Amino acid sequence: MKSDCIHIRDLALRCIIGILPEERRERQDVIINITLECDTRPAACTDDIRDAVDYKKIKRAVLKMVEASEFHLIETLAERIAEICLAHPKVAAVRVSVDKPGALRFARSVAVEIERSNEIRDRNPRRSAAGRRRVRPRRIL
Repeated sequence: MKSDCIHIRDLALRCIIGILPEERRERQDVIINITLECDTRPAACTDDIRDAVDYKKIKRAVLKMVEASEFHLIETLAERIAEICLAHPKVAAVRVSVDKPGALRFARSVAVEIERSNEIRDRNPRRSAAGRRRVRPRRIL
């Protein structure tokens, strides 16, 4: 049986993203979609927010990180968003898509979509004790 899902759809934010010098000067639009896999039955039974996934708190953390970020790749941005979501104890897995409108001529947008779970994160030996892989800034030639 598929788990329950909470969707955060079309979160429109701005950040520095890209590898070209002109992309590094001004913030660009990104559209983020998040699907949180979790068991909603405890909250549904009790009608108590303490038993629910606090998606407002997750959205705030994502917003804060994205707007302060200066990644080169939307893949990195998607990974960091997934890490924020999986830090919530009631979230079992997450699907994140990041769209970068206008990234390619003749295309509405370019997007990357990833799926992550706490099970996969816990088994990944390349992650530090804090659960994050260190990413070195890349030099642009």
